Amino acid sequence: MTIRVLLADDQAMVRTGFRYMLDAEDGIAVVGEAGDGLEAVRLAHELRPDVTLMDIRMPGVDGLEATRRLAGPGAADPLRVVVVTTFDLDEYVHAALAGGAVGFLLKDAGPALLIEAVRAAARGDALVSPRITVRLLRHFAATAPRSSPEDGGLTPRELDIVRAVARGLTNTEVAAELFVTVSTVKTHLASVQGKLRARNRVEIAAWAYRSGHVI
Repeated sequence: MTIRVLLADDQAMVRTGFRYMLDAEDGIAVVGEAGDGLEAVRLAHELRPDVTLMDIRMPGVDGLEATRRLAGPGAADPLRVVVVTTFDLDEYVHAALAGGAVGFLLKDAGPALLIEAVRAAARGDALVSPRITVRLLRHFAATAPRSSPEDGGLTPRELDIVRAVARGLTNTEVAAELFVTVSTVKTHLASVQGKLRARNRVEIAAWAYRSGHVI
């Protein structure tokens, strides 16, 4: 099936560049463009895209508020939003993830990571720019109160996967390291998210640090 993508960015040149990259990929099609947050919310409700790529700083309703309206806890039928921005600020990362975004990328991440984020979001996975993930995890390592290891109700195999995720490994890398299939990793991660009530990989990694599973 073709992954239908909505672009939301106030810069027409950025939207054109993203459209060019995405439309060139098999199985991905850009179905709409929005120049501000309010238009993004309207088009997302109208078009029901599989993935919305959302800028943060836009006129009127900004991308963080638009993300919350489309994907946040109060959304009746949440959509999948990946925030793509120039601004590498921790408060934006936290606000985007808290608002329901399933990914956070920087615009200089490159086409390969952008396409990977779209495909991951469409699968129900999450992707955060590696350098942001590493910084967040270092923050947790430095500031999170440590406790004696607790299992959180996770099985030994699920804990292995959680530790690997906390080190920043992708599903494919986790599968190779643990000699299992990617689909097995995804099944375990879905179970982990349910048990820990975590909405994304960053929250899983944060739990691993807080619970003493990563040193």
